[in-house]
Amino acid sequence: MATQKLAVDRDLCKAHGNCYAGSPDLFCPDEYGFSIALRSEVGDEHLEAAQRAVDGCPEHAIKLEPTA
Repeated sequence: MATQKLAVDRDLCKAHGNCYAGSPDLFCPDEYGFSIALRSEVGDEHLEAAQRAVDGCPEHAIKLEPTA
């Protein structure tokens, strides 16, 4: 099972909410609506949802990268 790093760039996030609306197991909003990643790494079972969040972020604030 491969894992990937999942992160939200708080400087780029504009609180559109696409990520936590579409992938609530991986993201939630803070008190201002900005996204928080609930996991720092995702495995195969969450990879599709994580990629959907990356693709759906209009600000490109979500990063998904292979772990070393």
